[in-house]
Amino acid sequence: MDLINLLLKGTIETLIMVSISWIISYLIGIPLGVILVITKDNGIKRNKVIYQILEWIINTARSIPFFILMVLVIPLTRYIVGTSIGTIAFLVPLTLGATPFIARMVETSLEEVSQGVIEAAQVMGASTWQIVTKVYLKESIPSLVRGGSITTIALIGYSAMAGVVGGNGLGDIAIRYGLHRYQNNVMIYTLIILIILVQIIQIIFNYIAKKIDKRK
Repeated sequence: MDLINLLLKGTIETLIMVSISWIISYLIGIPLGVILVITKDNGIKRNKVIYQILEWIINTARSIPFFILMVLVIPLTRYIVGTSIGTIAFLVPLTLGATPFIARMVETSLEEVSQGVIEAAQVMGASTWQIVTKVYLKESIPSLVRGGSITTIALIGYSAMAGVVGGNGLGDIAIRYGLHRYQNNVMIYTLIILIILVQIIQIIFNYIAKKIDKRK
């Protein structure tokens, strides 16, 4: 029973970390992705300076391995949260790791929108805000949803590293009990739970994407 409670607690902590960081990352990543699309050479608000600066920041952030990022942002985590350990503290590296990834996926999804539809909206006098919300984002919802599953699964993978820097969740249990105490059964159980979580998430997002995809 103690093991079941431990695994249940770890699962809940993992879901909390993934859910909150997912929301925050998308709140930041979507605007960044939109700015990338509209400021590039063929964008509706072309701005080479803004695009190149943002492009460099996102590419640089994406090139940092998450394990290194966790360690690098410990001072920032302490400044923001007041501590560098625990479930809430680990939200900082999770969010920073996922945001540039999301921004790039949003950019890719928006670029799938037909240029003819965008030009038609411009001809009808639509504002930049209207084109972004009514054309870009609305037309790319199925693609964004599928990208959401990729992001969520990536966050689950990132969260499994939490135990290395004093975080909680299934990763912490696997390292603390499975690795340090040589309890291989705990390691196997956490792995099974993570696999199940990934499968469930993939099924849910695929189902939602199919339901809202009007092209099919």
